[in-house]
Amino acid sequence: MNKSFFPGKPWLDTNGKRIQAHGGSVMYIDGIYYWYGENKEFTTGKEKIWHWGVRCYTSTDLYNWEDKGLIIEPEPNDENSTLHPSVCMDRPHIIYNEQTKKYVCWIKIMEKNGTQSMTVLTADNILGPYTKIREHYRPLGMSDGDFDLVVASDKKAYWYFERVHSELICADLTDDYTGATGYYSTHFPRRCPPYVREAPAFFERNFKKYLVTSGTTGYLPNPSEFAVAETYHGPFTVLGDAHEGDPSNTSFHSQISYVFKVQGKKDLYIAVADRWVPNGMYMNYDKIKIFYEMMFLEGRWEEAKQFRLEHNFPFEGNTSEADYVWLPILFEGDKPIIKWFDEWKLSDFD
Repeated sequence: MNKSFFPGKPWLDTNGKRIQAHGGSVMYIDGIYYWYGENKEFTTGKEKIWHWGVRCYTSTDLYNWEDKGLIIEPEPNDENSTLHPSVCMDRPHIIYNEQTKKYVCWIKIMEKNGTQSMTVLTADNILGPYTKIREHYRPLGMSDGDFDLVVASDKKAYWYFERVHSELICADLTDDYTGATGYYSTHFPRRCPPYVREAPAFFERNFKKYLVTSGTTGYLPNPSEFAVAETYHGPFTVLGDAHEGDPSNTSFHSQISYVFKVQGKKDLYIAVADRWVPNGMYMNYDKIKIFYEMMFLEGRWEEAKQFRLEHNFPFEGNTSEADYVWLPILFEGDKPIIKWFDEWKLSDFD
């Protein structure tokens, strides 16, 4: 039985199996935490399997997690489905609509034609079953990347997403949370990867709105960037990388997917992150940046290819053994700080 967090170490469920909730999020409902995400148990890199549905776990102490199985099943018999295991299905996010009494799940889909879209599902219970409401959905007519969904205290909902290789968008959702109204704002415009911001994770503290994003470097980790605003649509003030004492400049070799406040704690927030490449791809960000600058800024394709081979970049591989990095967020005034701990407990913090 677990009594501590061990960031970056294999994390097993109560059945002794690796937890499969990647690109995941955590919800708190009636005294129970629900941790759900991409099920990568068969994504070994040897077969054309990107995912095997969305898996969910429950816990009352955040250390020990019980497998509740697949809450969204893959659809291996329908090659045209956005939930076919070969489709790049990423970062499911679930929010609850008090008006409709529905759990609403959005999932990012990389279409076979290279565009990106959303699949939207609803359910009466967080554990499902879920019914597809929209497929191949491109709200605002944009190619949408990594994202987060947020419900405000007045029950209005927002969608933060990467407009692919361009900027970050905050869009208002419809009253039922299954679509976008058309109103949006733009943030953090950048010229190209690796500088474009992706993987937004939103949290709120002392009425201030925070966004943490990562750069665009595939499975290779990079420095996170925190920003803060007074309203959901900003404007956001960039605070920089909060990972204090990280010499590799790679967010401790991880990518944050979600931030949540611990119930019963005055000021404890946890950053939920994936370590997609657990076995040694610990390259300094400066070297990673050289590759992307060759590709996207200068178009030096052959040199970039050779550089990638020489440094054994694992852009594809075995993510079934990817690990998690859960760390507490500390604050200096309004500035978030993330420090490394080999082991830590909830009781260590307020």
